[in-house]
Amino acid sequence: MMRLAAGKSGALWHNRRAGQTDIGFFCRPYLAYTVCVHTIRVKPDPRHERQTDHMPMSLSLIIPSFNAASRIAATVRAWRATVMPDQVIVSDGGSTDGTREMARTAGAETLIGPTGRGRQLALGAGRAKGDWLLFMHADTMPGTHTGRAARAFMGEAANRQRVAAFRLTLDSEAAPARRVERLANWRARRFGLPYGDQGLLIARDYYQGIGGFHPLPLMEDVEFVRRVGRDRVSILNGTVMTSAERYRRDGYWKRPARNMTILGLYFLGVPPHRLARLYGLHG
Repeated sequence: MMRLAAGKSGALWHNRRAGQTDIGFFCRPYLAYTVCVHTIRVKPDPRHERQTDHMPMSLSLIIPSFNAASRIAATVRAWRATVMPDQVIVSDGGSTDGTREMARTAGAETLIGPTGRGRQLALGAGRAKGDWLLFMHADTMPGTHTGRAARAFMGEAANRQRVAAFRLTLDSEAAPARRVERLANWRARRFGLPYGDQGLLIARDYYQGIGGFHPLPLMEDVEFVRRVGRDRVSILNGTVMTSAERYRRDGYWKRPARNMTILGLYFLGVPPHRLARLYGLHG
């Protein structure tokens, strides 16, 4: 004789004659839902699980600075609120305007070293503790979907052998600013050649494995991403907004033309220290 018994594990069939109790996989249709809900536990296929929950995700933000007291605190606070880094390092090149003090009021650690972005970035990376490093200029702020795009990139295991940059926008309403943005984003996508004001996001192990930033006064970002290789550069959907002050000062045609000339000279083999004299040490 068979009767239905309910236990902690759900609906069960009890066979008095055989003295056995079986999980009710073969119960009648109106009991199927109860059995399935209470007795069946399906183990997810690990191949289908996202890697995000198991990937190291701590982040160090590294910002090189030089006489940036007027904006460094706002920059640090904006990035802390957006990407929520575990560590913020402002690597200063000898500012005389109180940049380091302002950075500390915003919650950043500060370092002081030789002037030159390549040296400053390398110094900051050497102090970093995060699994991931985000290098960002002092005049660049987070834009649209910045934090979401960064976290999504860090959450994929394959990206630990890649570098990411953001799409560039300028803090100007002028029509020529849109032309500069299109040119910069086209260059980054087409040639895998983002500049430092688009940010560079990279796993610390990978950064160390390819030798980090070299102590160059200029073109440190170009030299770095060329070692990475264009096939390993990802341009994220998130944006950053950098200051258009240099374009307003030098002209929306003249500044990009000068940048392209210096890039061409660099590809032709002109040493970065000579190019820095043409460009100005901090752009």
